[in-house]
Amino acid sequence: MELDSEEQYGCAHYTRRCRILAPCCGEVFDCRHCHNEAKNSLEIDLNDRHEIPRHEIKKVICSLCNKEQDVQQYCSDCGACMGKYFCEKTGGIDKFFHCDKCGCCYSNVLRDSHHCVERAMHHNCPVCFEYLFDSTKDISVLQCGHTIHLECLNEMRAHHHFACPVCSRSACDMSDAWKKLDEEVAATPMPEFYQKKMIWILCNDCGVTSNVNFHVLAQKCPGCSSYNTRETRGGPAAARSTV
Repeated sequence: MELDSEEQYGCAHYTRRCRILAPCCGEVFDCRHCHNEAKNSLEIDLNDRHEIPRHEIKKVICSLCNKEQDVQQYCSDCGACMGKYFCEKTGGIDKFFHCDKCGCCYSNVLRDSHHCVERAMHHNCPVCFEYLFDSTKDISVLQCGHTIHLECLNEMRAHHHFACPVCSRSACDMSDAWKKLDEEVAATPMPEFYQKKMIWILCNDCGVTSNVNFHVLAQKCPGCSSYNTRETRGGPAAARSTV
């Protein structure tokens, strides 16, 4: 006996119980990615190749009863759940919430902790440049609010890059690394000639500009204790003009 489970339906991109009616060509596909792959394949004439206008999709077809209907989570005919997560601002509200400023939906885990960035998902991944909103890969939301493919973030970490490629803020908790730098700086006294040398730095994490003692290893922000800093040519006014 076959189980009537959602895993029997869908495609390589999504697991759900509905198909979409493409408004551009009037054909039925499992999802917009299936449409775009089919309509941009080498077998299609160049003049006929196109991508689906995703925001114009108005009709779906239930995979259980074949009822054509408006986009919604539950079939209007047989009542089947056509997708575990549905957002029409916002369906699937038990697990997700819609952020109006970011223009996308996040897990409820991030409801009180994510940093809003306008249209956060409506741009390319800063590493591989794939458009994030249409991507089927896992996406990570950084502490700064910028978004990136999880696999791209892991690749950055493997190469010891721990700052956001967009704004340079630390992309993860760096407190252990800062403690190790504290020890290294303390174990590396500067020559007497440099002990009174002062420089201006801008902290990439808290945005504060400070005048600190120069050290050959790294410069520590006196405000947030981060070593994710950069030297500037002058005080706060000069730092603001270069950001």
